[in-house]
Amino acid sequence: MPRPGRSGAYEDPAAALGAAADLLAVLHARGQDGVEPAVSPSQLRALIAVEGAEGVNLRTLGEVLGSRPPSVTRLCDRLEAMGLLTRSPHPSRRREVEVRLTRQGRALLDERRAIRVRELSAVLGRMAPEAVEALVAGLEAFREAAAGPSPAAGSSTAAGPFPAAGPSAGAGSSAAPAPASVPDSA
Repeated sequence: MPRPGRSGAYEDPAAALGAAADLLAVLHARGQDGVEPAVSPSQLRALIAVEGAEGVNLRTLGEVLGSRPPSVTRLCDRLEAMGLLTRSPHPSRRREVEVRLTRQGRALLDERRAIRVRELSAVLGRMAPEAVEALVAGLEAFREAAAGPSPAAGSSTAAGPFPAAGPSAGAGSSAAPAPASVPDSA
């Protein structure tokens, strides 16, 4: 519901962010159909988690994903069969298994990110430069707040193993590409 005196602003900022997240999911899905191999959202989350914490063990990966050990094992079985990650024994702890991305897994994430940046750039190109600057500043503040302690989880972080401006943020260190990088063909 719009707030009086604020054009298009939501009464509840969380509702506005939720609506934006829904739109981002739609934008993210555009163009992904042609990316091979096709991966499910949970498989993609696992690949991103492994990328953010290369050499992670299965127990920690399960904690990051919020999944039980048998589910994580099956997920890794499928990703390994697709050639996207490898599992190997930890060099010093025999009972632990490390998970790492393969070259193909990194290429898949890079391709998906390029598609995402293209889709987001098209939208950003239709925005006023000051609106883009405000959006980037707001997203940076949101990312910092999300990286802090989660009230529900005590001392754990909402960001998990992901760095504040890591690979999942897209190209460069800002949350969105600069307006100058927006292609003319939207």
